[in-house]
Amino acid sequence: MTTTVYGLPTCDTCKKARNWLDRFGVEHAFVDYRANPVPPATLKAWSVQLGGWEKLINKASTTWRTLLPQRKDPRTDPEWTLLLKEYPALIKRPVVVQGDEVSVGFSDNTFKKRFAK
Repeated sequence: MTTTVYGLPTCDTCKKARNWLDRFGVEHAFVDYRANPVPPATLKAWSVQLGGWEKLINKASTTWRTLLPQRKDPRTDPEWTLLLKEYPALIKRPVVVQGDEVSVGFSDNTFKKRFAK
């Protein structure tokens, strides 16, 4: 089953996740979502699988903290997707997609369970 890692090439957490996958021989593709924006329908599908837009957004980021207050309260899917198109760094990193399974973030234990290593 193909594993795809979405993130930013300079993100330390993305680097850790990719290094872990390499170390344990998990084949994967990497997608820089600034260079290759994720389609709105895919972002919406991820949010549904993760349990809502809030689970996909990194509210601890500098980008989030510098947003105007009115931008921090999107109410519709199109508003969320527009926000993420404009500020892709708001997406938690990395997003790991394997088949129909989507997860965000990286931890050694989580990856061991997910990839049975």
